[in-house]
Amino acid sequence: MQATKKAPVTLVNAEGLIVGRMCSKVAKRLLNGEEVIILNAEKAVFSGKKKSKVAEAHVFLEVGAPERGPFHYRRPDRFLRKAVRGMVPYKQPKGKNAYKRLKVFMGIPLELKDQEMITFKEASSANLKGPHFTLGEMAKEIGWNDRMK
Repeated sequence: MQATKKAPVTLVNAEGLIVGRMCSKVAKRLLNGEEVIILNAEKAVFSGKKKSKVAEAHVFLEVGAPERGPFHYRRPDRFLRKAVRGMVPYKQPKGKNAYKRLKVFMGIPLELKDQEMITFKEASSANLKGPHFTLGEMAKEIGWNDRMK
């Protein structure tokens, strides 16, 4: 009987990282067989004007029906997870297996508190000169009630 290899686990601190750039890096790692855990999902950053991005999100939220779908997530961790899903071929077996290796958390769970986390320098919002806002702010604008985590 063959011993199954345990995939290496990568902890990504999403604080201050641009959502799209971070998700593409995470998707690549997932497709390469790594298990990825994203922490501080609500602190990830969107670039652009908040008002226009929220208006765009409200238009998108009108698509579908609550009973049938498509279902639009408002929680930052679910939102980020779905953003990564769009970057993997999730309808194919390799994409489905990659997507199963992804975990996303708001904040940092106690069992992961002391472990080493990485960040992507290319996805950092430190060199953004224009307007930007966090995923948590966006989620509150589109209807996330953060009292019910």
